[in-house]
Amino acid sequence: MIFTGRVYQKYDHRKAFEGILYKIRTGCPWSDIPDYFGDWSAIYRRFNLWSKKGIYRALKNDPELEWVFIDGTIVKAHQHCAGAATDNTQSIGKSVAGNTTKIHMAVDSYGLPIEFTLTGGEVDDSKEAINLIDLLPSCGYIIADKGYDSETIREQISDKLSLPVIPRKQNSKVGNTDIDWCLYKYRHLVDNVFARLKQYRGIATRYDKLQVNYESTVALGCSMIWLSMSV
Repeated sequence: MIFTGRVYQKYDHRKAFEGILYKIRTGCPWSDIPDYFGDWSAIYRRFNLWSKKGIYRALKNDPELEWVFIDGTIVKAHQHCAGAATDNTQSIGKSVAGNTTKIHMAVDSYGLPIEFTLTGGEVDDSKEAINLIDLLPSCGYIIADKGYDSETIREQISDKLSLPVIPRKQNSKVGNTDIDWCLYKYRHLVDNVFARLKQYRGIATRYDKLQVNYESTVALGCSMIWLSMSV
């Protein structure tokens, strides 16, 4: 069915969406998207439009917040993502691996992504944790590795009426006698999300110049994980 009022052809949405997925899955340039999916420039414009509307986060629904796991992962920033016409770093930083971006992720008890932030790859997990935890609703427990061992983070978690499960470092005088090690073992759920997201070459290696575009790319990958729980 074709809507002639504003030449708004909704039957094209599916192919455009599949074209976006193809681009993210393969990591190809936008102009290399096969003609089967339609005009690449129209697909790119639709990607930007849907990104601004936050559609890629829409599938997140009623997460299980008894346990929340947080962690970060570094992705290599390809040379094609350099040169954005802005003074902002666009969450691209210098680290041992060169130009990198770090994804800071929070997942729920089922291992489904609920929030994430982006920084340069050189940013320590514990520094960005404050911003990530601010985005989270109140939950039962927040579980992280010893890289998040900080009294500031523990206090922030407690202020959200949640309980921290974070091992203390070896030089700690407090020790880990109060740690729920059984619950801590489930921390692999957040690593599982990173493994699934990095099946998309456009996420495993960053090609987007702008942070907002790469953020939408990661959000779309997260949506596809949620989609498997919604059907």
